[in-house]
Amino acid sequence: MADLFDKLIGPVLKVEGGYVNHPSDRGGETNWGITVAVARGNGYTGPMKDMPKEVAVRIYRAIYWERPHLNRVAEISEAIAAEMLDTGINAGTKRPVEFLQKALNGLNRRARDYPDILADGAYGNKTDEAFRAYMKKNGKKAEERMLKLLGCQQGAFYLSITQSREKNEDFLNGWIDNRIGLKPSTKVATL
Repeated sequence: MADLFDKLIGPVLKVEGGYVNHPSDRGGETNWGITVAVARGNGYTGPMKDMPKEVAVRIYRAIYWERPHLNRVAEISEAIAAEMLDTGINAGTKRPVEFLQKALNGLNRRARDYPDILADGAYGNKTDEAFRAYMKKNGKKAEERMLKLLGCQQGAFYLSITQSREKNEDFLNGWIDNRIGLKPSTKVATL
């Protein structure tokens, strides 16, 4: 039986594309969106141009889905897990969890709904409990509100890294077009 990751990975690979070696990209060579450093760190030793899609899928599942516990997030909200997968692939696996934690802290009404949590980028039991409490307390609006707040943080992150490194401006239009601003239901359907 296919899980949510299996549904999301095809569109992710389409957005990430095949082999790229853009001179402004700090990550150097990429294939299927996997940087050479991540590929090497996960056992792929061949030429990046030749990295099979199956290797990229295995890396995405292990590093970008299972390690940050997005499977646990998906038990609560598939849309938010999809958003966090997309952010993690493009901005690092700890960042979307940190964005979620910061949002949960800001949305807990000064800890009246649930306690503040450490925004450390690690999805553990306290984050899971706070996320479940947030979703239960806020009903139908919870998911859409959280997706908007995650998108705001992601956009601010992209803008900040273009300001600190001019070469990142080569990518800002694409990041905004492909990563930010879609309605939650559209984003999940396209990922």
